[in-house]
Amino acid sequence: MIPLFGCCPGPEGDRQQAMRRFQERRLHMLRFWRDGVERQLAALDASISTLEQQMQRQPQEPQP
Repeated sequence: MIPLFGCCPGPEGDRQQAMRRFQERRLHMLRFWRDGVERQLAALDASISTLEQQMQRQPQEPQP
């Protein structure tokens, strides 16, 4: 029977390399998420700015 990858401890170097690969994948994932959030924030900022400009162009209605 062939052991599954990662279930049996190997030499210390293998574990360090596996941990390094895991950390690199995690870093890539976190940066991907951050980039998506930054895009969403930029879209929100643009929407807010556009709405503020539209509101400034409209004449103020007197309050009763």
